[in-house]
Amino acid sequence: MSPPSSVVTRRAHAKINVFLRVLGRRDDGFHDIESVALPISLHDIVTATGAATARGISLQVEGDPELTRNVPTELRDNLAGRAALALAERAELDLDARGISLRIDKRIPVAAGLGGGSADAAATLLVLNELWGCGLDEQALRDLGANVGSDVPALLAGEPVLASGHGERVTPVHTASTWWVLKPFVFGVSAAEAYRWWSDAKVTGPDPGVLIAALETGDVELLGHAVFNDLQHGIVVRHPEVGEAIEAFVEAGALGAMVSGSGPTVAALARHIGQADSLAAAVPGSMVVSGPPARAHPAST
Repeated sequence: MSPPSSVVTRRAHAKINVFLRVLGRRDDGFHDIESVALPISLHDIVTATGAATARGISLQVEGDPELTRNVPTELRDNLAGRAALALAERAELDLDARGISLRIDKRIPVAAGLGGGSADAAATLLVLNELWGCGLDEQALRDLGANVGSDVPALLAGEPVLASGHGERVTPVHTASTWWVLKPFVFGVSAAEAYRWWSDAKVTGPDPGVLIAALETGDVELLGHAVFNDLQHGIVVRHPEVGEAIEAFVEAGALGAMVSGSGPTVAALARHIGQADSLAAAVPGSMVVSGPPARAHPAST
C-alpha cells in the first residue's frame, strides 16, 4: 500500500432515475431492475481525515437540521459508515493504527429517491481508497459497494449508467446535458416500502431503447414523453400529493415528470434552464438541477 494522504474530500452527487423498470422479485429478496441513473448537480460533501493519533472510525453528519435529523450516525446504520467498515475489512486494515474521521455535509434530502445515502457511501469508498492507499480498482470498489447498497455501484461510476440486476451491473451511457426541477417532500419513502407497494400491482414498463436513444442524442421532447417509473403508482396511491406535483409540473409546461427512484421526490424535465426556473416558480418548494454535472467526483468542493 502507498502512504496515505491526510485529508481527502469528494462530492457525493445525487441521482435521478430517468426511468426505472422493475422486472420481478428475486429469490434473494432483491428485485431485478433496469434503470438509467443520472448524476445531478445536487451533492453532499464527504471528507475523510486521517491522523497518527486517530483510532477507529468516527462519523459526523452536518447540515440543515431538517436534512440531518433522520440521518443515522452509528457506523453500521449509516451507508457511508458501512462502506468505511467494509473497505477496512477488505483491505485488512488495523483501525487502531489507521483510524479516520469521516464528515458528511448533507445537502441531499433523505429517503427521497435521490440516492443520497448511496452517494455518500460511494464517495466514502473513493476517499478512503485514496486516503488509506488501498489501491482497489473500479471493479473491486463496485463489488464492495454492491454489498453496501444497490445504488452504490451506479453512483461510484461518476457518470450516467444503465444499471441492471439489483443494481450491481452498470454500463456507461452517453448523455447530453439536461435540466430538471426537483420537488422533494417532508416525508420519506423507503426502498423496501416502494418495492412492496409495487408487488401489489406488478406492472413492468416498456423496453427503454427509445428513451435511452433520446437521452443520448439530447432529444428532450422525446425524452419527456418517454420517462417512467414502475414504482410510481404505488407511491402516488399512498401519497396523492406526489401525483398532484406531477400534474402541476405538466400543467406548467414540463416535458415530462415522474417519481425518481423509490420516491417520493418528483423530477420534471425542462427544455432549458430558463424554463426550469419557470417550473420551479410554478411548483413551490422546488429546486433546479442539471444532469450530468461536469464532473461527478472532483477532488475539490
